[in-house]
Amino acid sequence: MKRGIYILSSLCLVFAVGYFTASKWAIRHETLTFYDTTRSRPVQVDIAVRRDREMQSTAGMLKLPVAILNHGNTVKFTEYSFLANLFAARGYMAVSIQHDLDTDAPLVTNVGEPYVGRLPVYQRGVANINFAIDRLKSIQPNSDYDHLTMVGHSNGGDISMYFAKINPDRITKVVTLDNLRVPFMIDGKFKILSFRSKDPEFKPDPGVVPETEICARAGITVVNTGFQHTQMSDRGPESVKTDIKGVVDKFLQDSEGASRAPRTPPVMATGAWPEAKTVAHGHGH
Repeated sequence: MKRGIYILSSLCLVFAVGYFTASKWAIRHETLTFYDTTRSRPVQVDIAVRRDREMQSTAGMLKLPVAILNHGNTVKFTEYSFLANLFAARGYMAVSIQHDLDTDAPLVTNVGEPYVGRLPVYQRGVANINFAIDRLKSIQPNSDYDHLTMVGHSNGGDISMYFAKINPDRITKVVTLDNLRVPFMIDGKFKILSFRSKDPEFKPDPGVVPETEICARAGITVVNTGFQHTQMSDRGPESVKTDIKGVVDKFLQDSEGASRAPRTPPVMATGAWPEAKTVAHGHGH
């Protein structure tokens, strides 16, 4: 009897290991480098896509939804794999884009200029996104480039929001991790999920995060966390990444066919639950 239980337990362990190994390998990553001759600039992208969904797309059975991931300042485009893999697992083609080059000038802060002097950086990010999409259309033609989900951390969150602001008809959802400069869209054309840090060094500019009542009307979910600004990438603790993934996963699930009725922001597992929102002053990255 004990031998039978032992064998059964061993088989269960083998199946479990096999399942998680298969799940990991089911997502394919590929890094590509395109060259934009008009700007004399390389644009690197990392594609994360579930193999079975990619095969269905190649066969013309479906169009892959597309999520564009935009990195924060000094963080590499490959350092958001925890989110890229989540989107890929849900059937998206996740496209992470390297926006900054070593030869680019560092970010500046010029108070009084649009987005404290960051507008050229956002415009460069928009050009990178459009160029990458144009090249990907020939590689992954059966993907939906007309209804994008924009995702970004810090400066990449601002690039995401700025792209959505000037291309609202191409956007279905926006997810930002502590963007600080570009105000949210409040016309309700697409749903927004935004994680906010509790970090004294990184505060959003005035007017970036709308008041609670406006968020409720516009389909915006703001999650105030206890996280530090710099923890919201692969560099952060597993607990932070796990909490973010859980909320994003629920947001994606709820947003499919969901109405824009006011929703209660989700509670995060580590106790970083939503708090009363305040719009603070400051000039973080």
